[in-house]
Amino acid sequence: MILVLPTGEQVSDRRPSPVAYARVLPLARALARPGAAEGLAVHVVHYRRRGWNGTDAQLAADAEWAAEEVVRRYGDVPVCLAGHGMGGRAALQAAGHSAVNSVLAMAPWLPEQDRAVEPEPVGQLAGRQVLIMHGTNDERSDPELSYRLAERAKKINRDICRFEVHSDGHALRQHHGEVLALAADFVLGALLSRSYSRPVADALAAPPPLGLRMPLAAGFGRLLRP
Repeated sequence: MILVLPTGEQVSDRRPSPVAYARVLPLARALARPGAAEGLAVHVVHYRRRGWNGTDAQLAADAEWAAEEVVRRYGDVPVCLAGHGMGGRAALQAAGHSAVNSVLAMAPWLPEQDRAVEPEPVGQLAGRQVLIMHGTNDERSDPELSYRLAERAKKINRDICRFEVHSDGHALRQHHGEVLALAADFVLGALLSRSYSRPVADALAAPPPLGLRMPLAAGFGRLLRP
């Protein structure tokens, strides 16, 4: 089961954005199509509100609720949380749910580090397979912050890697085909035990910083075709 988490806002009690929902539909379709024959299901999570809202971490709480619903409805099936932007942050934080076996965080929005505030948690990522991807020209969510989080997480979890999408921005549109191909390759490997592509396998095996600054090659999806 894949739960796709749209982006959100730092502070807001407004209803979820239909625009954010629509923007993750191509990702949901790209993840559903190659695994459909093996029963892989994909759902886009509808948040109660669009804001993270500080320590309430409402988007992460909604992601955990969705994972619990998967258990209630489908039983003991592995879950991948796949999120973009603020949804990427929610995916990372909600990874501690017992049903979650993997996390795909795309351009995750992370707060600036502050000595007076506890850093983003990483303990919940232990035992999960994690892939983070981030555009190097992202002006909305600093890619260096996702690198630092991945670096901390790698100390407790070998199964984490991070890909850099060179010259791409927050929406990851410039190399959209490669981004979707990488996402599908990772998710199918994590949930259906398919072999990862060579770049993903190498990134997971490589020590920092190599495995956390792996460049996403142009034509990635085409390279996987026979």
